[in-house]
Amino acid sequence: MPNPKKEKKSAMQNITINIPDIYDTNIQKLIKMKIVPSRSECIRMALREFFSNEYEKMQILGFFDD
Repeated sequence: MPNPKKEKKSAMQNITINIPDIYDTNIQKLIKMKIVPSRSECIRMALREFFSNEYEKMQILGFFDD
């Protein structure tokens, strides 16, 4: 029987991105300082922050129209 307390995880997609070396250097510093656990999580955090800050603008531009 499934545990009702466990949250269902969102499906993940693998993507490949190219970033400037300085971004990677700084991400590695954040990992070393234990501020973020991994590159992937750091980039997910940045995207969440971006979408959170830009949500209203994205609505105005019609990103969420069906």
